[in-house]
Amino acid sequence: MTLPVTVAELVREFRASARIVVVGASLAGLRAAETLREEGFTGSLTIIGDEPYEPYDRPPLSKQVLKGWVPADHTKLPRMREVNADWRLGVAAVGLDRATKQVLLANGEQVPYDRLLIATGTRARQWPNPDEAALDGVHTIRSRDDAEQLQKELAEPPSRVLVIGAGFIGSEVASVCRELDIPVTVVERGSAPLVGALGGVIGEIAAQMQRDHGVDLRCGLGVSSLEGDSGGHVRRAQLSDGSTVDADVVVASLGSIRNVEWLEGSGLAAGFWGVGCDAGGRAFDINGVVTDSVFVAGDVARAPHVLYEYQFLAMEHWDNAVLGAEAAAHNMVNLEPHYRPHLLLPGFWSGQFGVNIKSVGVPPFGDEILFTQGSVEERHFAAAYGRRGRIVAAVTFDHGKWLEYYGKLIEQSGPFPPPPPGWDQPPDMKPVPAEFPDPRVPTAIPDVVLTGHAPSARTAEFRPRHH
Repeated sequence: MTLPVTVAELVREFRASARIVVVGASLAGLRAAETLREEGFTGSLTIIGDEPYEPYDRPPLSKQVLKGWVPADHTKLPRMREVNADWRLGVAAVGLDRATKQVLLANGEQVPYDRLLIATGTRARQWPNPDEAALDGVHTIRSRDDAEQLQKELAEPPSRVLVIGAGFIGSEVASVCRELDIPVTVVERGSAPLVGALGGVIGEIAAQMQRDHGVDLRCGLGVSSLEGDSGGHVRRAQLSDGSTVDADVVVASLGSIRNVEWLEGSGLAAGFWGVGCDAGGRAFDINGVVTDSVFVAGDVARAPHVLYEYQFLAMEHWDNAVLGAEAAAHNMVNLEPHYRPHLLLPGFWSGQFGVNIKSVGVPPFGDEILFTQGSVEERHFAAAYGRRGRIVAAVTFDHGKWLEYYGKLIEQSGPFPPPPPGWDQPPDMKPVPAEFPDPRVPTAIPDVVLTGHAPSARTAEFRPRHH
């Protein structure tokens, strides 16, 4: 028997009899499971999730669900194909023993695997004072249950909502409040909304957009404490400048935390920034050596990107979860000559205050910005970000049809300023500083994170947060 025939037989045997475990009943986890079956894997497949629900869609939670258009329990993700899996829902993974190849569950069970996919994603950062966070009316929004409870309170309606943090989620919640004619105050430690994701130039536009829609926007401030009444319901917030805001609903939009604590002691390159992996989803160990049996996908994955100087990127985007999971799943049941890279050009979208904001690339990687099309005054424009004479990202406000054009320029490492698209050019086309905040200063943390070159590096965080 020749070596190629032996290898092919090993692959067939693995696909027929191996045990694959997916930790994370998420978008990435589901799409990975579907891809495994599509690739011909007929062995044992187990999907573990800490929530009691099958995978559901998260972007509508801060939009359609809060508005009351869609019930929270109507967000279940559609199945692209039958996965025939053993679902372990409502029980969290609490440990990983790579020596014995077992996932340890909170109920004491041990689930063996031959190959493992980590797709545990992120969770909302809670208000830091536990007693204040426990007050009725204090919310975060990440899960289905979060959105359902907040929607009920917005429907009553409250006298005023306080949103802490003006990233994408916080800004979307504020937008929903104004659509529902609910008074809302937004407190942001940065100089303007969305500065971590899109920089100060775009942030000022977003700030004016919020104020034009009646948002009481207060930037450069923090919330010192929350106060409740005798019944344990939040009623007031003390701000860092000594002023107070009366509110009976508070939404803490403080960014996200990657769910990696259960990997402590596993020997994987897992930490605050996520789980380090190569472009094919194979996890690194703490020494930077790639593993053969552990893969990563979705928000928790952190991989080098060729277009961004091979810096490690963590992306909290829908496409990243889907395409990264598909690539990782393919590689789990194939051998090295047939591995696929996951080299997604990042992109996100957000709907707020009647404007559809879309972006492609990694805006915080740039240091200059240029308005290339449309009108800032009408909030109908495109802008490009540049670094060292190269276009690295673009953002549009109600001008998304041009994203494909800018995306191709970014993929080709096109010049900055970019070639004019042909029409709709503003009169002043001069690059200006993009005004991103110092990443060492806490602000509303932005969904793409550039985390340095080495798997253990902890240099700078630029996360555009969401979608």
